[in-house]
Amino acid sequence: MYRTHTNGELSAENIGQEVTLSGWVQKARDKGFIVWVDLRDRYGITQLVFDEERTPKEMMKQAQKLGREFVIQITGDVIERESKNPNMPTGDIEILVKKVTVLNESLTPPFTIENETDGGEDLRMKYRYLDIRRNPVRENLIFRHKVSMAVRNYLSEQGFVDVETPYLIKSTPEGARDFVVPSRMNEGQFYALPQSPQTFKQLLMVGGLDKYFQIVKCFRDEDLRADRQPEFTQIDCEMAFVEQEDILNMFEGLTRHLLKEINGIEIGEFPRMQYDDAMRLYGNDKPDIRFGMQFGVLNKVAQHKDFGVFNNAELVIGIAVPGGNKYTRKEIDTLINWIKRPQVGALGMIYSRCNDDGSFKSSVDKFYDQDDLAKWAEGTGAKTGDLVCVLSGETNKVRAQMSALRMHLASELGLRKADEFAPLWVVDFPLLELDEETGHYHAMHHPFTSPKPGQLELLDSNPGEVKANAYDLVLNGNEIGGGSIRIHDKKTQAIMLKHLGFSDEEARAQFGFLMDAFEYGAPPHGGIAFGLDRLVAILGGQETIRDFIAFPKNNSGRDVMIDAPAPLDQAQLTELNLAVTLPKK
Repeated sequence: MYRTHTNGELSAENIGQEVTLSGWVQKARDKGFIVWVDLRDRYGITQLVFDEERTPKEMMKQAQKLGREFVIQITGDVIERESKNPNMPTGDIEILVKKVTVLNESLTPPFTIENETDGGEDLRMKYRYLDIRRNPVRENLIFRHKVSMAVRNYLSEQGFVDVETPYLIKSTPEGARDFVVPSRMNEGQFYALPQSPQTFKQLLMVGGLDKYFQIVKCFRDEDLRADRQPEFTQIDCEMAFVEQEDILNMFEGLTRHLLKEINGIEIGEFPRMQYDDAMRLYGNDKPDIRFGMQFGVLNKVAQHKDFGVFNNAELVIGIAVPGGNKYTRKEIDTLINWIKRPQVGALGMIYSRCNDDGSFKSSVDKFYDQDDLAKWAEGTGAKTGDLVCVLSGETNKVRAQMSALRMHLASELGLRKADEFAPLWVVDFPLLELDEETGHYHAMHHPFTSPKPGQLELLDSNPGEVKANAYDLVLNGNEIGGGSIRIHDKKTQAIMLKHLGFSDEEARAQFGFLMDAFEYGAPPHGGIAFGLDRLVAILGGQETIRDFIAFPKNNSGRDVMIDAPAPLDQAQLTELNLAVTLPKK
């Protein structure tokens, strides 16, 4: 037996007992006549003591050679600690060691394995197996486990069945590039790794399973934006004989359950917001509603003066920054430079101070008088002491720019509190999105999303106005889940694919199996998929998903620990009938 107890469970009640412990050497303190060693495992730390008065000389020498991260086993007696540590669960006791065995020595770690480490992110990712020994990383992985188990238990109690679906599938267009896998047995042919189990979960509904879920890996070979991974995990769910309301109620219940079970927070009914209102008031379809700063449309009160910047704009919008009048001119200039960055793309920002005496001071005072600026304040809901920030331009662009500014300001002002949770359903998305470069429509969600009842006919006359029977669940400004009621008949699916630019032959080649299934009594069905990585991070009070993934990729999609992706040797390429042509540098 390697241990009788873990390093986090011994207390004063165990004094006088002989115990055997195993773990890693956190650190050793050698005073010559006495050596203290902190022994660590995932459960905690126990202090060991080697004392020249009570410890044989050979064992003292052995103790003095113990280095950081050595794996050891000890047997000894639990004794009362003279200098107790109230900050440690085991701080009342220590172990007087009678026997020590080095199970494995260790090189000096490349960074300190402590809560606050001196290792940078790249170094810690290279030695991720060492990073996992640190409390913050280990606790995040255990936290993820608790969330996953809470999800499994809830859905199982609601009658859902956990079903695995294939990883080696056929490439289908779902909005991002597939990872492809060559088949040695089928020369010149390829599998694709699933972006989601979408078609399979629909087929499970055709198969009569009724309620399905799966915590599943998904893969997308796309350019990585901040905090995204090429492989990610979904809580994938589908139900038969349901309408939108059934889905929303079921998975609002799951989210409430997680907030109570994991965070101890009771939340009432989730508010709902139409997509159009989310874009008008917040400039994006996943608004953070923990704070205000809703957009105020100022066209009517800003475009009547001789100020060309506003007069030539499609949209003029403003937000009221609470307490923002305290910003110095230098700080406002910093804000202006922030939104001029290429990542945001604004040309500039106009502002108006709401002074304590009720007057206003603007960066465009020569064009607008006090009455005009008062209307700006009224239009944005600004109060005394606030700052009104105004942007203008083409509607979609200026909304996105103001949304970025709003979130940046909220972070600066401490309004995005990690322990405050504000869920929101966003509904009534457009079914189709126009690609301005090609002039073609593509599915905003995916090709299997059904239009709102009664709107199918609009696909021919006004496709941009058709609303999808789709919904997103937003938590603290992050989309944590999204889904839709699916198309479940061959005729409607064929019409949808036609409007997405598929010929009959292409539709048959890509989705013939699904279209065939719809001819054998497919029930009405719908579902949702939660991003588990993002959900866990937010419930854990963070927004960086890498901290909750055991072996994450970096921003370039590389695993620096195992050095992947990597080239294949020529023998493998030949066996797979592949030739690699690299672009000239």
